[in-house]
Amino acid sequence: MAETVLLFDPTAPRGKGELAQSVLSGMTGKVVGFIDNAKPNFNHLADDIGELLMARYGVSRVLKHQKRSASTPAAAEVYQQYAEECDLVITGSGD
Repeated sequence: MAETVLLFDPTAPRGKGELAQSVLSGMTGKVVGFIDNAKPNFNHLADDIGELLMARYGVSRVLKHQKRSASTPAAAEVYQQYAEECDLVITGSGD
């Protein structure tokens, strides 16, 4: 089963933003997941982004999972759940 994954690289040069805007405008009713690597402050960022996505772009639900530490992967069950339930997953770190 081949699927297409759209990956945004935050280190890439900035473009005109047309692709990002078209993706965001199509978020109505979608589910967004966050995988927090347990560094300080990412949970606050995820909360704020989740609220913004629901209020401004119509995201229906936000899932959040915090790993035990940045150096360990999330459990396989988390990846399976997110693959089944999420339309978009954001991983990140804080500090």
